[in-house]
Amino acid sequence: MSPVIEVENLHKSYGNAVAVDDVSFTVAQGEIFGILGRNGAGKTTTVECLVGLRSPDRGRIRVLGRDPQRDHAELTRRVGVQLQDSQLPERLRVGEAMRLYQSFYRNPADPRTLLAQLGLAGREKTPYGKLSGGQKQRLAIALALIGRPRIAVLDELTSGLDPHARRDTWDLIAEVRASGVTIVLVTHFMPEAERLCDRIAVIDAGRVLVTGTPSELIERTEQPTLEDAFVALTGRTS
Repeated sequence: MSPVIEVENLHKSYGNAVAVDDVSFTVAQGEIFGILGRNGAGKTTTVECLVGLRSPDRGRIRVLGRDPQRDHAELTRRVGVQLQDSQLPERLRVGEAMRLYQSFYRNPADPRTLLAQLGLAGREKTPYGKLSGGQKQRLAIALALIGRPRIAVLDELTSGLDPHARRDTWDLIAEVRASGVTIVLVTHFMPEAERLCDRIAVIDAGRVLVTGTPSELIERTEQPTLEDAFVALTGRTS
């Protein structure tokens, strides 16, 4: 089966600072692919290039066989995105946000059904600023899925959540994948990557150090956990 995402020798700099240095990986249809690294490793820049929000200095990217820069409008209808620190206006109501995002797509999902599936039934009139952290993350997932995407890119989705809300969000991500959506999950949280990801690319200082399943990374480094394997590979904690 051909990969739905192909990244080859992606490079991106900001002035003299190299953010992404010849990154390469592929993502298969239907998997949860993790991009794992500490803060500042180049994860967010990588996915911003992946979804066409930043132009790479060089390299080749194909998403569903298309170029994110040249075919940005088409891919926007087929790729759902939740970026790190995504925020909505405090007074914007949940239902208003859903209807706004719904208007961007030709064949959107039903907002009320999607909200019910994500545990937000009855919250349509709630202002964004009144939602809990976990509810905001559920809404972020709903907005990423409203266009019925084939791929969802989720960047640091559970950052700042309490353990209970984090576990609930993990269950939601697993359900989204079970519905047939391919997921690119950007995280620096080792238990999250170990629990959810089929395969992981470990990124450090803008480079991919290794790609494999969590168990392959643990076996390769002869460590007892993924977190220990990450330290062995990078010399850093998360």
